[in-house]
Amino acid sequence: MNVIFTIIHIFGLVTMGASALMSTCLITSTLAEDGARHAFFEGTWITLLLGAFMFLTTFKVTKKVSRQTGFLLVSITWSLTPVLCTIPLMIYMPNLSFIDAYFETVSGLTTTGATIFSGIDNLPMSINLWRHELNWIAGMGIIIFAVAILPILGIGGMQLYKAETPGSVKASDLPPRIAQTAKALWMVYAGITVVCMFSLHFAGMNWFDSICHAFSTMSLGGFSTHDTSIGFFNSISIERVLIVFQLLAAINFATHFIALRKQSLKPYINDREATTFLILVLASVLIATCVLIQAGTYPDFMTALRYASFNVVSVATDSGFSTQDFNQWPIFVPMWMLLLSCLSASSGSTGGGIRMIRTIILMKQARLEMFKFIHPYAIRPMKIGDTVISNNIVNSVTGFIFLYFVSIVILTFTLLLSGLDFMTALSATITCINNAGPGLNEVGPAGNYVNLSDFQKEVCIFAMLLGRVQIFSIVILFVPEFWRK
Repeated sequence: MNVIFTIIHIFGLVTMGASALMSTCLITSTLAEDGARHAFFEGTWITLLLGAFMFLTTFKVTKKVSRQTGFLLVSITWSLTPVLCTIPLMIYMPNLSFIDAYFETVSGLTTTGATIFSGIDNLPMSINLWRHELNWIAGMGIIIFAVAILPILGIGGMQLYKAETPGSVKASDLPPRIAQTAKALWMVYAGITVVCMFSLHFAGMNWFDSICHAFSTMSLGGFSTHDTSIGFFNSISIERVLIVFQLLAAINFATHFIALRKQSLKPYINDREATTFLILVLASVLIATCVLIQAGTYPDFMTALRYASFNVVSVATDSGFSTQDFNQWPIFVPMWMLLLSCLSASSGSTGGGIRMIRTIILMKQARLEMFKFIHPYAIRPMKIGDTVISNNIVNSVTGFIFLYFVSIVILTFTLLLSGLDFMTALSATITCINNAGPGLNEVGPAGNYVNLSDFQKEVCIFAMLLGRVQIFSIVILFVPEFWRK
């Protein structure tokens, strides 16, 4: 029983936090007189009273967070918080179905950026702000999830910084306590967001668009205030700013913290994960540009480079912005972009997918196995930089990647059974589980997910949640042995 009360108590805090977030949109709607004030007024009070009730009624109960409780809490928080976030959407748009509202809020809170809305340009200012706030606060939540929650569950957290990012992030480089580390990373996240906001404004966006797009850029959420995404602005300056900050958001925020504290670029150079990521993305941009030129998609090199740079970086970082309908490009380019979305983002960033460090470890393990075939009696440990990677980490990475690809296969076949064509089913599964946003065909950048059936949307929702909590946190709940004392 204490397990249930512990979950209710903590979720009560989350619910009150959602109320505080809604209140900022309430103020915005009141000042802008955009017609959505009643939706956020009712939503704020409903979530505040519900959260206070859950928190206060369980305040004196002895709380104990076991590993089982922790995993259950993570799954409940990520799946039920979007339900609370649907309240203002459903009040303002009474004809909006619950599954559509839930899809939109799950997409926001998992920083996926997939949407069922059309006519986004005409949405009330406060509704658009709400969508982007979900992106931004979830981006913070991902960092805290990695730093503060996963260590309690024994499945990562600080290990991502101390073990899985060797050569860059050492224990002595970060604050000694988890709470201090979380606060430091939050400050870095918020600070870079502010810089991004001002940069976008000076590049040509109005203040409201600058705020919203800074939120979705740093969270790699990909929501926009316009149906045509960044293509609406048709601005090279804005695209350049967004490219820079998307790349920053896809690098481990602990590396940013250390670089700022030491006032040096050496932490980036020493971060094997970051350098590999940047080299891979740069090479991919050049390859995509050459393919587009050869296919005659664009008339000259600079035009092809402009559109390839922005869209490849956007998908590779799991952001999901777009300036062109890359669904119409030679098939090699969008398929390569989908592959990049699977593996490019760094651990400790707001991106999704396998994460670059796991890719590096898997490649080194394959190389080590070939070395053992040639020298069967040699003893050669796996190293990244100066750090030896233990077999436990290698086994964990192997297990994760196996579950990752099995999940993609199962979800893709499920969507195929529901009637989707292969390319739509595959790309929707990959972009949702990577929290990357637009896919190909029906769910390409020129369309959205609104025409999917309710069942197909539910599959995509599950994929978004599965990818956001890094698969293990949900899959482990279905293993009977996990619940045995």
